[in-house]
Amino acid sequence: MKRMIFRISSFVQEHRRLTYGMLTAFVIASLVLTPLTFSFARRAGSADTGLFGLPLLADGQDPTGESVNAQVLKEAQGIPLPDPWDGAERVTILVMGLDYRDWEAAEGPARSDTMILLTIDPVAKTAGILSVPRDLWAVIPGFTPNKINTAYYFGELYNVPGGGPGLAMRTVEQTIGVPIDYYARIDFSAFIDFIDIFGGVKIDIPAPITVDPIGPAQIKNLKPGVQTLPGIIALAYARERHAPGGDFARAQRQQQIIIGIRDRILDFNLLPGLVANAPQIFAQLSSGIHTNLPLNDAIQLAVLASQIKKEDIKTGVIGEKYIVYGRSPDDLAILIPIPDKIRELRDEIFTGDTALGPLTEGTSEERMIKEAARISLQNGTSNPDIGTTTQNHLLALGANILELRNATASYSQTVVIDHTGNPYTLGFLKEWMNVANARIVHEYDLNNPFDIEIRIGNDWLSSNPFP
Repeated sequence: MKRMIFRISSFVQEHRRLTYGMLTAFVIASLVLTPLTFSFARRAGSADTGLFGLPLLADGQDPTGESVNAQVLKEAQGIPLPDPWDGAERVTILVMGLDYRDWEAAEGPARSDTMILLTIDPVAKTAGILSVPRDLWAVIPGFTPNKINTAYYFGELYNVPGGGPGLAMRTVEQTIGVPIDYYARIDFSAFIDFIDIFGGVKIDIPAPITVDPIGPAQIKNLKPGVQTLPGIIALAYARERHAPGGDFARAQRQQQIIIGIRDRILDFNLLPGLVANAPQIFAQLSSGIHTNLPLNDAIQLAVLASQIKKEDIKTGVIGEKYIVYGRSPDDLAILIPIPDKIRELRDEIFTGDTALGPLTEGTSEERMIKEAARISLQNGTSNPDIGTTTQNHLLALGANILELRNATASYSQTVVIDHTGNPYTLGFLKEWMNVANARIVHEYDLNNPFDIEIRIGNDWLSSNPFP
């Protein structure tokens, strides 16, 4: 098969504009930062089988009309690579994919379906992957709080500076507490094509799972064990939402495939071929990649990433330990973040023993004071004095009590209702009043004059700390 092999020098000079987005995928892939972002754009037909007997795609062609496959990549191994990234500062990328249902409806901008933070430390030569759930409740700059996956939608709909990617970056930055340098959005088609170029991805499937590939492909029942998945099945495995564990398990499968892609590239030394055959591969992937990562940075980061040991790659998912289940004002299921726990996970994933940024300073009492949540105190007990006594003690501790009244019903157990998201005040009240998690209720209501309601129950009559 006739092929075009380009050396890095001429490639950078002659194909700078064309390979801009495509090399981002290579960087992220070889970093272990291959984005499992899912936005269906198109599906190509199959061509001849390549290495490992897996299907390749026919519509990605080089200027000579020939497809690039895994064998071509392997034969380009002698091509020299540029120097790796030599910067001293951490680089972080937000990888996104759009919701397939929004794309299918074609009724305007889409929400993001998958958000993954990818980071690399060029000095310590470590990398991290943190999956952000789509239903995480977040403050979106310039808008009312909403699910974090709506940031991209609002950015596109209202044409804010930077569009959907820019607003999504700013939202994730303030939610996770880490600066983000670049974004990448990769569509279904680019993900499938990229995996098929190098012959599939090897995955150790832990339990039986049924996956439903996009397009006309039939549903597949995957058995436990190590197997090599072509792109269309790898995508279905990564985006399956109905398997046990829901979105949290899906995020873990996505990270499993990221690691699998990284292993494939390094085990077969495919990075030189990916760089050398960039123009051909670009023809296959260009319509499905959108990024602001400059070309030179992409190439150098890819080389640096290839030098990171597997044991120096940390992964994490913002799962049940880091959220509280709740309901939005329009009664949708949401995940309410526990900020300090998320930042502990962030520091563990991104920085190891060195803190990326401090947790909120101070004791639980001091953090409650800084949050200044507006509190309504309601006496639901048989003791008419307990409300006043509790109010005086809370005011002395710095709580922002704006109302004291009798509750509309009697309560055997104290209940705390959060209307606007106040994790530090909730944490303090949980500790000071010994309120169980089951009696902390999240009912978002941005029009409520109070951020938190405390409905004192009869349990407080015997458990309060008052003399």
